[in-house]
Amino acid sequence: MTDTTEKVARPKQAAPPAPKSRAPRKVRLWRGLTPWLFLAVPLVLLITFTYAPVANMVAYSFTDWDGVSPELSYTGADNYVELFTRPELFEVFFVSGYYLAASVVQIAAALYFATILSFNVRFRNFFKGVLFFPYLINGVAIGFVFLYFFQDGGTLDSVLRLFGVESDKAWLGTSTSANVSLAGVSVWRYMGLNFVLFLGAIQSIPGELYEAAELDGANRWQQFRHIIAPGIRPILSLSVILSISGSLAVFEIPYIMTGGATGTETFVIQTVKLAFQFNKTGLASAAAVVLLLIILAVTWVQRRLVPDEKVDLV
Repeated sequence: MTDTTEKVARPKQAAPPAPKSRAPRKVRLWRGLTPWLFLAVPLVLLITFTYAPVANMVAYSFTDWDGVSPELSYTGADNYVELFTRPELFEVFFVSGYYLAASVVQIAAALYFATILSFNVRFRNFFKGVLFFPYLINGVAIGFVFLYFFQDGGTLDSVLRLFGVESDKAWLGTSTSANVSLAGVSVWRYMGLNFVLFLGAIQSIPGELYEAAELDGANRWQQFRHIIAPGIRPILSLSVILSISGSLAVFEIPYIMTGGATGTETFVIQTVKLAFQFNKTGLASAAAVVLLLIILAVTWVQRRLVPDEKVDLV
């Protein structure tokens, strides 16, 4: 009887991985510099046309420069003292209240149309173009168009007359009606921007969520409340910040249509007049710095009250 030995197959040991060859030092240096080379031109433009002018503006706010003379003298905080001891310079902020109220209407209308047109609606592409088109028009052209729209016997009066309403009201003749009219123009012009932002955010929400909600019997309002509203919260927060800062820095439309007359002067229009009409560039620079600080403070408060949380709907 012979003994037989069984040969057991042993797994072959895997060969050790080959050590990764390190890139040459010159290649690693270029890899590190490549992102900065792409950022060089944008950074130069940003510093040249944004941060450098802001720095000059802050420097001019401590001088008595008139904007023309090559000579200027340091006056310390005199411009800021004059700015805060003249309450009439801040009374123009009450005009921003009209635009702030208009921004609420603007955001609500943009959110409504974005929600409606995010579903299957006939001619929705046509309505998208109609809503976004005013934002593409130049602000100067809009100012002149609505200047004729609101004039006595103009387009608005003619349309009202077609419906049997006789109006001899000077729409830009009193402070209240003029500010309401100008705020309405800003709603018409800037609603398209918020509409596109909201529409893009809504369309980025996964479609499976709507299908699941429909299977559970959720109606449109419930889909908006539990899916759309939480999903677009960061964009909604951004729109609120833009609306508040825009309400405080209104310039283009009231300057073209009324020039700041009949109680429509905003803080920016007042600052421009201080610089170019009264040749008080130092005081105007101080006013611009104060406005910048107010906008930054409002933005900071808004971000603290409504933090930008990560939204996870799935």
